[in-house]
Amino acid sequence: MSVYNLIFSPTGGTKRAADLFTRSFCTESTYIDLTSRSEDFSAYSFQKEDICIVSVPSYGGRVPAVAVSRLRRIKGGGASAILLVTYGNRAYDDTFAELQDVLTDIGFSCIAGIAAIAEHSIMRQFAAGRPDAQDEKELASFAQEIRAQLESGSLSSRLHLPGNRPYREYGGVPMKPQAKKQCTGCGLCASECPVAAIDAAEPSKTDSTICISCMRCIAICPENARSVNKALLAAGSMKLKKVCSGYKKNELFIV
Repeated sequence: MSVYNLIFSPTGGTKRAADLFTRSFCTESTYIDLTSRSEDFSAYSFQKEDICIVSVPSYGGRVPAVAVSRLRRIKGGGASAILLVTYGNRAYDDTFAELQDVLTDIGFSCIAGIAAIAEHSIMRQFAAGRPDAQDEKELASFAQEIRAQLESGSLSSRLHLPGNRPYREYGGVPMKPQAKKQCTGCGLCASECPVAAIDAAEPSKTDSTICISCMRCIAICPENARSVNKALLAAGSMKLKKVCSGYKKNELFIV
């Protein structure tokens, strides 16, 4: 049995949650970065004995479209899939349903799902600091429970995960990061953007029609030279304040 970690995590929150889970689930795993533009995902073909932990953030209650397109190049080969969805303390809506449908379509057998809280990638005051120490304990317990049921043979692909079909519509968010005067043109943001929305020759330019507002460029900029419009950020924070407040727990879904 080989374990693979397929992770779409532009700002690192989803990867942190996935890593916390995986450390308790197994001693060794292979990381596949779904944010990479250079990876040949069509080269991945799994076997029935393999286990793939597929981790994505919820973007407006959906799987990020670019993650879907990259996953669809992979051949599941009957491998077991554990779905891990992170969200920034609002809701995951139809993310599980969509991810399960995609993975089933490409040949995976979905055996478990985990909803994990991670710091909101845009309005970072929501679920700030999560996953935290308590999350680590919960994710570890989920890993142990899934592993125990897997070894006993009690898990199956008859997994029911939350979500609606058709999925909710998602048209993106209006907050697109732009370069500030501190930008030195180093090009790190351009090379690391998951969708190539930043001009490699002139990194201060962003194509807002391509940008998915994943905020990776802000997270990795060594000069803190990228930001979103403060007025839009304030308005978005006010809109989400009520629904994103409070402490939400992680959830485990198994048969």
